[in-house]
Amino acid sequence: MVASTRKFYRTVFQYEVLSEVPVESSQLEDIAYECRDGHFSGQMLSQTQETIDAKTAVKALLNQGSDPEFFQLNMDGEDIE
Repeated sequence: MVASTRKFYRTVFQYEVLSEVPVESSQLEDIAYECRDGHFSGQMLSQTQETIDAKTAVKALLNQGSDPEFFQLNMDGEDIE
């Protein structure tokens, strides 16, 4: 079989948080709440985006602890039917 020809996107955000106490949570919803309604100040610093192929998407999913089946791919980046 041939690797999927679908496009996938990798987006990386860099966000700065200022606080009077250490930031304990790595959960985005917790940080967003504290910046919006709590005691943190936050600001987006940068955002990058790149188009990646199916094989790269498989590697990225595995690095995140996810599974290629999230995008209906097998381990070789081929579409699952």
